[in-house]
Amino acid sequence: MFRNFRENIKELQTFLILWGTQSFSSLGSSMTSLALVIWAYEQKGSALTTALLTICSYGPYVLFSIFAGSFIDRHNKKIIMLASDSFAALCTIFVLILLSTGKLEIWHLYIINTLNGLMNTLQQPAADVAVSLLTPKKHYQRVSGLRSLSNSLVTVVAPVLSTALLSFAGLQWVIVFDLITFFSAFTVLLFFVKIPQVKSDRDYHRETMLQSVNAGLTYLKKERGILDLILFLAVINFTASMYNAALAPMLLSRAGGGKLELGMVNMAAGLATLAGSILVTLLPAPKSRIRVILNCLLFSMSTENFILAFGKTTPVWCLGSVLGWILIPVMGANMDVLLRSKIPVTMQGRVYSARNTLQFFTIPLGYLIGGILIDKVFEPLMAKQVAGSFLLSIFGSGKGSGAALFFFVIGITGALSCLPFRFDRHLWKIEETSS
Repeated sequence: MFRNFRENIKELQTFLILWGTQSFSSLGSSMTSLALVIWAYEQKGSALTTALLTICSYGPYVLFSIFAGSFIDRHNKKIIMLASDSFAALCTIFVLILLSTGKLEIWHLYIINTLNGLMNTLQQPAADVAVSLLTPKKHYQRVSGLRSLSNSLVTVVAPVLSTALLSFAGLQWVIVFDLITFFSAFTVLLFFVKIPQVKSDRDYHRETMLQSVNAGLTYLKKERGILDLILFLAVINFTASMYNAALAPMLLSRAGGGKLELGMVNMAAGLATLAGSILVTLLPAPKSRIRVILNCLLFSMSTENFILAFGKTTPVWCLGSVLGWILIPVMGANMDVLLRSKIPVTMQGRVYSARNTLQFFTIPLGYLIGGILIDKVFEPLMAKQVAGSFLLSIFGSGKGSGAALFFFVIGITGALSCLPFRFDRHLWKIEETSS
């Protein structure tokens, strides 16, 4: 047993180095993102204001990801990651300078998030392909579990550290910590991580950009099950992004809520995903990954939103967060294994880039619609309710009650959206040809 453990560590050594340092950098980035959301909401008190931060990040990511695949498949993945991360660090430094001089405004963050989103169109698919290049196929599920584990740890630790630093030291020190994590990860990637270069199984180096885009889309059209799985996740992302648009405004506004409570709910989500990540790392491969994906998402959509809608205390909100997130790592790991096993590594850059556009285009839409509906529809609706009305008795009164009502609506939407895909025959056919 110990011998097998040592052999596994040796086979995954380079991946583990990259994984650990990139996770550390992700911690700093997550802390800054959360701190800036709190800062932006305190400036304007608007759900749409904070939602626009994410919209600006995902807008260019969705629009241009589909064109990045050819570039990623043809060029050095390590250089792409280094360049993209360096650009993000420069943007963070710019925010720090503006903040230190008292000139930071929300519109600065919109521009910076847009630029970061543009660079992420290269960084994220390049990192995904790098993981495939560094990982033997037999370790795909274990590696997916480890990546989910690190994301979970970040989700647990980031709210605690971010709110603590924000409260006791200020936003500047949150950003400084982010920069420290970046330089650590950058140095390790530059000097200690060698990502293999892969030779293509066909000559595509003369492809035009449009031909490359067509290659990725043609592959998905041919592999209809993978396409339908991606579209299913796009539907889920729409509901999840509306959830994210509503969470901070509700918890920062409601009686009994605040920065600490928001941090506790986010930490509960992180602990839940941590438990789910450990579980999926230890579990053997399931008989049907598709069934696992469908069941996990149905459970998540059918629990958390309703508990957040009806709950009025932090323990209840935390319970909803745990139920909503505990099976997400299990879903993510199984989807990751399906994609890595099915898509040839020489095509992954182009296919993942097309996937990013198709799967994530609903996220900015969800944030935008969620922010508008909360500010313009649900909060005004609850403000007009007279004392003793049914809605006030169920969802409470005051600012944040509209967001609670909105959680009830998206809970119904999310649960119903899972059902049609259970009868999609193309999804079930994926496993017939996946190894």
